[in-house]
Amino acid sequence: MIARPTQRRGFLVVGLGLAALAWALLAGWSASPWARFLEHGDWAARPGFLGGLCAALPGGGVLLPALGYAGGWLLMLTAMMLPTALPVLAVLERMTARRPDGRRLLALAAAGYLAAWAGFGLAAHLLDAALLALVRSDWPVLDSRMLALAGAFQLSGLKRRCLDRCRSPVGQVMARWRGRRPGREALAIGWTHGVFCVGCCWALMLVMVAVGAGSLGWMLALGLAMAAEKNLPRGRLLSTPLGIGLVSAAAATAALA
Repeated sequence: MIARPTQRRGFLVVGLGLAALAWALLAGWSASPWARFLEHGDWAARPGFLGGLCAALPGGGVLLPALGYAGGWLLMLTAMMLPTALPVLAVLERMTARRPDGRRLLALAAAGYLAAWAGFGLAAHLLDAALLALVRSDWPVLDSRMLALAGAFQLSGLKRRCLDRCRSPVGQVMARWRGRRPGREALAIGWTHGVFCVGCCWALMLVMVAVGAGSLGWMLALGLAMAAEKNLPRGRLLSTPLGIGLVSAAAATAALA
């Protein structure tokens, strides 16, 4: 069944409203004493109440930073990536609008999408912690390498293939929706779209990890770039100039280090 235009508009308003709320919460968080949990680094080693709490609680040096990072990562995903997932979710919403379990199916698709990004977030967090331990005194050079890696990936064939899949929301849904096992199919739609989204955007998100999720300016710039690549009619053409810009920024950063 196909949803009515008013239903489609309501769905988009809710989705964009959630993203706007996530941006507002991130802005408030970055101005709070808990802002350190949005930054890469050794949270437990920093002075103050939170650092002391991490040190005092059993396992607090790992558990509290991990929980803080997970909360920040979830908000960052909602703010930056939810708008890029709305086209696929909107297609599924139109196809299931008349079903009594339509909302549950949308929730399952969103859960599958977030699960793919959560896996990437965990891997990025572990990589970030390992790099901090290995090259704590060499962050300017490391940041230039992150920028160079992201720029090179923007120019790669794998980036283009993943981006093409992300820019085909109808094809993503139709390839997996049969209506025979609706819950499993909805979850698979979200998960598969998330995997291609990670494949398309992982390098740009690593830049976000390198500069810290508390940098709202970087978040906004990268979020707009990823949304434009996936959703604008000529968004595919942005990948090359963005890659060249990142490689140039990497060279400039390394030269100034």
